[in-house]
Amino acid sequence: MARGIEGNEMSTPRQSQKKQPASGSQPNKNQKSILGFFQKSTASPSPTPLSQTSAKKTPTSTLSKKSFTRPAPPSTLTPTPSSDAPEPSSPLRADDDQVEKDKENEITAVPFSSPSRKARKAINYAESDNDDDEDEVLRPIANNGRKARPAKRRKISVEDSDDEFDLDAATQQAMVEDDFDNFIVPDDSDEDVVPQKRKRQPTKSSKKLSPRSSPPRVVDEDSADEDVQMNGTSTAQQWTYDPENLAPLNPRSPSQPARQNASKKAKERPSASEPEKRYPWLAHIQDADRRSPDHPEYDPRNIYIPPLAWNGFSPFEKQYWEIKQKFWDTIVFFKKGKFYELYENDATIGHQLFDLKLTDRVNMRMVGVPEASLDQWASQFVAKGYKVARVDQMESALAKEMRERDGHKASKKGKDDKVIRRELAAVLTAGTLVDTGMLQDDMSTYCMAIKEIDRNNLPSFGVAFVDTATAQFQLCEFADDIDMTKFETLIAQIRPGELLLEKSCISAKAMRILKNNTGPTTIWNALKPTKEFWPADITVREVEASDYFKSETKDNIEAWPITLRQAREQELAMSAFGALLQYLRTLKIERELVTLGNFTWYDPIRKATSLVLDGQSLINLEIFANNFDGSAEGTLFAMLNRCVTPFGKRLLRQWVCHPLADVRKINARLDAVDVLNADSSITDRFTASLSKLPDLERLISRVHAGRCKAQDFLKVLEGFEQIEYTMGLLRQFGEGEGVIGQLISAMPDLASCLEKWKSTFDRDIAKKEGILVPEPGIEEDFDSSKGEIDACLENLNQLLKKARKDLGSTAVVFRDNGKEIYQLEVPNKIKVPSNWDQMSATAKVKRYYSPELRKLVRALQEAQETHGQIVREVAGRFCERFDEDYSTWLAAVKIVAQLDCLISLAKASASLGTPSCRPVFSEAKRTVIEFRELRHPCMLNAVDDFIPNDIKLGGDSANIDLLTGANAAGKSTILRMTCIAVILAQIGCHLPCTSAILTPVDRIMSRLGANDNIFASQSTFFVELSETQKILSEATPRSLVILDELGRGTSSYDGVAVAQSVLHDIASRVGCVGFFATHYRSLAKEFESHPEIQNKRMRIQVDDESKSITFLYKLEDGVAEGSFGMHCAAMCGIPNKVIENAEVAAREWEHTSRLGERMEVKKEEGGVYVPLGMQSDIAWMLREGLGGVGERAMDVLLEAIKGL
Repeated sequence: MARGIEGNEMSTPRQSQKKQPASGSQPNKNQKSILGFFQKSTASPSPTPLSQTSAKKTPTSTLSKKSFTRPAPPSTLTPTPSSDAPEPSSPLRADDDQVEKDKENEITAVPFSSPSRKARKAINYAESDNDDDEDEVLRPIANNGRKARPAKRRKISVEDSDDEFDLDAATQQAMVEDDFDNFIVPDDSDEDVVPQKRKRQPTKSSKKLSPRSSPPRVVDEDSADEDVQMNGTSTAQQWTYDPENLAPLNPRSPSQPARQNASKKAKERPSASEPEKRYPWLAHIQDADRRSPDHPEYDPRNIYIPPLAWNGFSPFEKQYWEIKQKFWDTIVFFKKGKFYELYENDATIGHQLFDLKLTDRVNMRMVGVPEASLDQWASQFVAKGYKVARVDQMESALAKEMRERDGHKASKKGKDDKVIRRELAAVLTAGTLVDTGMLQDDMSTYCMAIKEIDRNNLPSFGVAFVDTATAQFQLCEFADDIDMTKFETLIAQIRPGELLLEKSCISAKAMRILKNNTGPTTIWNALKPTKEFWPADITVREVEASDYFKSETKDNIEAWPITLRQAREQELAMSAFGALLQYLRTLKIERELVTLGNFTWYDPIRKATSLVLDGQSLINLEIFANNFDGSAEGTLFAMLNRCVTPFGKRLLRQWVCHPLADVRKINARLDAVDVLNADSSITDRFTASLSKLPDLERLISRVHAGRCKAQDFLKVLEGFEQIEYTMGLLRQFGEGEGVIGQLISAMPDLASCLEKWKSTFDRDIAKKEGILVPEPGIEEDFDSSKGEIDACLENLNQLLKKARKDLGSTAVVFRDNGKEIYQLEVPNKIKVPSNWDQMSATAKVKRYYSPELRKLVRALQEAQETHGQIVREVAGRFCERFDEDYSTWLAAVKIVAQLDCLISLAKASASLGTPSCRPVFSEAKRTVIEFRELRHPCMLNAVDDFIPNDIKLGGDSANIDLLTGANAAGKSTILRMTCIAVILAQIGCHLPCTSAILTPVDRIMSRLGANDNIFASQSTFFVELSETQKILSEATPRSLVILDELGRGTSSYDGVAVAQSVLHDIASRVGCVGFFATHYRSLAKEFESHPEIQNKRMRIQVDDESKSITFLYKLEDGVAEGSFGMHCAAMCGIPNKVIENAEVAAREWEHTSRLGERMEVKKEEGGVYVPLGMQSDIAWMLREGLGGVGERAMDVLLEAIKGL
């Protein structure tokens, strides 16, 4: 055999063909230059320069249409790639350096002397469009001179070939630029760029062909058309060589058809054109019901594809568009070999957002990402607000071939069967992520469905929401007030990440609440009534028909979770759950979540058992998010959250949303905090042992779903083993009567559940390789399958020994060349039997498949494929076996979470510094809140010299403090600090003060700041009065109310009137405790004799000359001398002239105020001023009797009269 390019084995020229000089470095005295020989023609791209060519002459090639038909697939005995990924027709990268150097596995019969090449194919990412290209992988190279010659696949090396061919600089540059188009590098890869390998055009078949190892291959017309675009005749036919003629070479005229083809414009690459040009129906998009985007009922989730368009699709395009048409607003990742690819509009988005390399897949533009980095890229798309769908290959090429061979193929369906079966595996959205690797936060993210109707002119709601990471469903149904207080509280507590709303059925007020209490990344879904937002009766039928809950002995309805059974009677809640169920079904995750049966009722208010923090108070008091940038910095939750487990953090958030109202439970928590702080050993052991615990609550739901990686499964087992060990240590300290002792005693017996897992599988292999390998004897089918593989390997080993013996050389070895495994590598000098097929070669060795080896390799691959399926089945069985104890695992997680929260409260209490104290709760009939030297709990770390203040509301003092003071004197801080201290005390935490006495508060209500709502056409004053109305209707004598500067949104007269009447009502009729901060000093005079109102002010020092104020931030009795607005204006830099004019105007206004004059006149005459509120109460009593004012207001009125 003649030697060709380094590492290539070239077949002997056929004797019957006319010889022609080689195109290499063969010296020829009459040939001056061969530059023209390598110039591009319009019909065929230029070849890659060759580094070395043989001195031997090789025959020319005459190409015909038949030359481009693919050979037939090999017989079923031909080994196939063992992995799931089909082998690309033009692979991007070799598996290793050896493959990169030696890859010669593809049949081409074009001699290297011929400059004609196959038309360049659009670059593929990981596999060709035709999934069955894998069948060609092991096509043998001829071991006979009359067989086709192998084409060398190698890296392009310009410098090697430049010197040899003496090409000019322009030609070199053109060749380099041309080849740059063939580079594709995954965006997150640091590997060297690997050039696209080119195929040479095959020659005409010789009449005398050696027998092949497999029958001829049927040509796939789509694949042939997609791979090759012929423009004219071969360039080899356009050139003549005359050794006597030294003039530059000129091409001879090609035939007429070639000239016509050459004149045609080259086909535009898909990545360079817009999708609308290739798919005309994308130019005028319509939804599935043929509505255009400007139609009010347009549905952006789907798209209409005309019936005739399907006829023009290739099998792969058809498979893609069948899925994409239903998920038009979703980024669809399509599994293709070892890559996930995006097509058309999705590819454009990926290219624009993340600069992913844009290339082509047949008729579609495409970008791709490696399979291993899918989670990373999917997370980035989700973070940008997109939904992401994942389409997986449901079989490998080998599995498909085995299935069809075994007779499971029902009928021959033509081209469609060429495509490997793929199915939608999952759809990811920001509100429904389940995989722990994609969840960026330990806190829960909820997907919420809301059903709203009007009953008796009042809104009623049914709500269902789920934390998909833990499969925790919560339902509620309630009739609300006109201001939707419960609904607003629910939304503020949950802050859903995704909303499911019934299209055109949600009121404007509910929409306003949703927009005000959700973030900018919240996903909104409008579902069609009945069809997508199921009513209650359809929901019940769907749950029954889907067999989510099965009973062996009773009716399946008895197996339903008790909450879901109760919800059957709640029409709105069941309808909301139906919408949630239908949506989760479209995401392909509903079964794995619902079948856990983790359902509970949710009460946003919980009046009977907890301190109610409504939605407005959660925002005003900055419980979870500050008002500066919306982050958690400086919030109450950030101060309290010292939990070491993710599920502990989530439980603590619920504790903060719902502080306790029962004195006995509060004191039990405080006792636990004292125990933990008195003996730090429990805290230290718990923290040290469980601080690195994985998120078991989320992981056990993944195990239930059967979608748990081997490493995660091992983490779950090790996590529960760590909990068992830790609880054993804590039992030495804790078992007793207190909360901690009760929790430790209630811990379920994990030891018996964990015992069976100690020797079930190899943990080292699970950790390193990510495979659950059962110990021998655990899984019979696994052991049997493993035995088959071992037998195949032993047979291969015996065959190798026999080959070495027959060939008389120990240098014969097995060599894997990419996916072509177990090739017999034989040195060139050794002659092999004629029935061996050469597969590849290097300069020193050749690699072969013998007929017997081919059968053994095929048997090994099939055994490995079967074993892979059994490995997946075994993992599923392990998950099912583990899930049998789900209730035990979940109970253990909940107990650890409660311990974590208690320890967090203890740590927060210890961090308050001095002075700090345990709050004392009184059960007196009259509400009291009394703090000595209270500091703001959330500002201790930010401010070193915070000035403490005494707070006393109720008890033997007045219920309401009327607080006046200068601007920026600290009034709002006093208000917020008092509320935060009450919340802390009722959660079960110590307070930063010297003493604290209070009765349990049932509700905290607030009206702070000036905010408008222009989207709902509500002015600042309208918002103020709406919030005030809620306070007047909901507050009780056990409530804590704070009102800050009520009336500022309107004129002074109207503002004073509203503030005066509201203050009178809450002090006389409601009887709650709280603060009323105002700049209306006339209110202080108006209520100076009211028994339930006392005047307070913030102490300051004023310098009138310099117009400066020193704020002392101390709360004291009395009325502020003024608001000192002019002094604040001076401090802010307002020009003196403006300030002086303002002072004159302020003095005149104060002097001419009718209210001020009237009060002054009465005082000068020595009379008694009777406040308007008192006059009003007397008038109502005289007209309506005791019912006109109420019993409590009557008592207050009598006290006020005594005061006069």
